[in-house]
Amino acid sequence: MNLTRRKFLQSLSIGVVLTTKKGWANELPTKAIERRDLFPQGVASGDPTADTVILWTRRPPVNGNFAKKLVVEISASPEFNKILAGGTANIGADSDWTCRFMATDLKPNREYWYRFIDDHGFASRTGRTITAPRADSDTPVRFTFVCCQCPNEAAMNAYRKMIYEDEARPKEQRLNFVLHLGDFIYEVTWYAEDNPNGNRGRRIRNLYKFPQGRKVSNFHLPATLEDYRTLYRAYLEDPDLQDARARWPFVCIWDNHEFAWAGYQSQYVAGGGYSAPAQNQKISANQAWWEFMPAMVKQPGNPKLEHFNAPAVVDTPMEKFNEDGLSEEPNNLKAINSLNIRRVLRWGRNVDLLLTDNWSFRSPDMSTDDFNVPEYPRVDAQIPFEIMNYGRHYNGDKPPETIKFNGKDIPNPTKNVHAQTYLGSEQRNWFLEQLGASNARWKIWGHGFGTMEVRSDYQNLPGELGAKWPKDVGYAVIDNRFLRDKDIIFDFIKDHKVTGFCVVGGDRHAFHAGLASKALPPKKYEPLGVEFITGSISQQTLFEVLEITMAKNHPKRVLHLIDKADGTVIPSMNITALHGVLSTLKLKETGDMAQARSVRNPDVAPHLSLLDFGGHGYVMMTATAEQLSAEFVCIPRPLERSERPDGGPLVYRVVHRTNLWKAGEAPRLEQEVVEGDPRYCI
Repeated sequence: MNLTRRKFLQSLSIGVVLTTKKGWANELPTKAIERRDLFPQGVASGDPTADTVILWTRRPPVNGNFAKKLVVEISASPEFNKILAGGTANIGADSDWTCRFMATDLKPNREYWYRFIDDHGFASRTGRTITAPRADSDTPVRFTFVCCQCPNEAAMNAYRKMIYEDEARPKEQRLNFVLHLGDFIYEVTWYAEDNPNGNRGRRIRNLYKFPQGRKVSNFHLPATLEDYRTLYRAYLEDPDLQDARARWPFVCIWDNHEFAWAGYQSQYVAGGGYSAPAQNQKISANQAWWEFMPAMVKQPGNPKLEHFNAPAVVDTPMEKFNEDGLSEEPNNLKAINSLNIRRVLRWGRNVDLLLTDNWSFRSPDMSTDDFNVPEYPRVDAQIPFEIMNYGRHYNGDKPPETIKFNGKDIPNPTKNVHAQTYLGSEQRNWFLEQLGASNARWKIWGHGFGTMEVRSDYQNLPGELGAKWPKDVGYAVIDNRFLRDKDIIFDFIKDHKVTGFCVVGGDRHAFHAGLASKALPPKKYEPLGVEFITGSISQQTLFEVLEITMAKNHPKRVLHLIDKADGTVIPSMNITALHGVLSTLKLKETGDMAQARSVRNPDVAPHLSLLDFGGHGYVMMTATAEQLSAEFVCIPRPLERSERPDGGPLVYRVVHRTNLWKAGEAPRLEQEVVEGDPRYCI
């Protein structure tokens, strides 16, 4: 940084714009005493560009120690020998004592250290942040992406390992930022007194209680702004999460649990049959996210976002939906547009990171109850599922009057209904415009849950195992979503010859690696990008849930779990989806993965190279001018906090690499097992 130039900070905290005092640069640091207890949620930074980054902290009243003003100092060294820039800000209860500062006029691709000092001379811990490379830079970009964390039920050991390994790397190979793909909080809360045996085998910690809340069945849900704030405050007291936010800038989007378990738009939907219009609650969820996530986001009519404007709304049912599945009820529109998190961030010539909101504009879910196959848990029948997902757009806008299922012709309930969407037409058009305009080598889509289809060939099950799978319904769908959105996006990529397209996703509580495509066999399979999905930081996986809840004598248990003589369990659900049902049956017979792969069905998952329904951890991405790599770091089930400095043992480390392909070429993935044993995942 050129210390002779005037430096300044602009605050994004409530109602305040800051500039540095005259002569601020080159000043000696303020004499201060570090008091982390007065800044209980630590410090953070977010959304770095080549010359800006947002800085964050929270300084509430603590045991009668009250502060009204904070000073921020930025330095080129953690010792704060000289101050490069700084400012002051008032804080107050209207923003829950949080502060957001936009530090500007920084140098590209540089480390900076920052801290906050209250008006009593007490300082926060020191934070470290990193700016992005300049727009024309070829420097490699390195980041991890993560999702799905809840310290109330498990530990954040993945962050500890991430920090430990990053500190051991040479400086030029360290991470630039952390991409958090949502479920930063879980608004669904179990209290220990309601669940004395824990939650499906997990100890409940009772780190917080909602000041108001709403109890449904044996769990509790937030109802007010203060309830959502309570979650963020408690989560950010976790030492490993707090250390990670102090070490790297975070780039964040939200997933479902930042607002509602199974909601859509401004409708709150949870288990236990609870569903209600919740425009005020959606705005509260957005405001709390804005207060605690340092992100460069927007509000209508508030382009600088100097304060959060909570629009006045009335909780009103959504009764009509337009051609795109959007309710145009005015209160709903005000609520879902009260904060816009879609944005594009640039890291030199190598990476454009495109971020979308996959929940605020999604259409209501369609019930598939008429097409359930109860003998086969956790799957959908492919053809009925696709017909209903496409709605009136199925078969080139010619949906059938009836759907064949189990020898019956069932009336098609969605023949006149909009297709399922999560982006909505306006956001989808924005995304395609940004994607088409990007000249970065790698166009990386930060996606809440990814686009990959996961399925298995239950139609090939022999004998009694296959007796109940309906005829003429195709594959058993394990995970596939929003087919028309996917069609439109992949058609655009093909038509516009977009290269270097990569999807990074979360939400599924499972690791996935593979090629991104519009469809799978018997339809035309045409890879147009690469896709990587991370396992959860801490939340329960499908493997863990079924291991605890699925009866050992369930007739279809083998498709999900294989019990070994020593008491351990093989996650055969991975093999069923990767290689097909015959591979799973061969594995149960022989215990040998080589023999299991020898009878695999190559049409089941030609796109997948890794699938782990029991994986916890994170994925580290490296983008260079020629290559993109994804390193999957899998850790054991994090039931309790590890006391080891490295965060605990490793299950496996697997790297996938792809070279930048040309228009008209198909991307290819190479896989390398670096460490550990992923035999049941590849």
